[in-house]
Amino acid sequence: INGCGFCTDMHTKDAVAAGEDQQRLHLVAAWREATVFTDAERAALEVTEQGTRIADAAGGVSDDAWADAAKHYDEDQLAALISLIAIINAYNRINVINQQPAGGYKPGMFG
Repeated sequence: INGCGFCTDMHTKDAVAAGEDQQRLHLVAAWREATVFTDAERAALEVTEQGTRIADAAGGVSDDAWADAAKHYDEDQLAALISLIAIINAYNRINVINQQPAGGYKPGMFG
């Protein structure tokens, strides 16, 4: 969603190592059309996309997207979601600025 090659490399490899299905990972880029995500996951993806691609979404996260997410997640879970979106986007900016290449990540290498 944020277009960072290094982030995609790292998180897809970690997800596979944790048992995530490869098909679901491949379909994140087309999540709106994909049938492999739950309604709750789709709500989180919508908030993530709107909160990440702020230049594309006038005003940031829409009231409708937030209300949909609130149907699936409580306040603590929404706070965690917002925090994760902000943190991953901060790491994205660092990786873009220092031109971190994608492809060399090994699962678990940072922890």
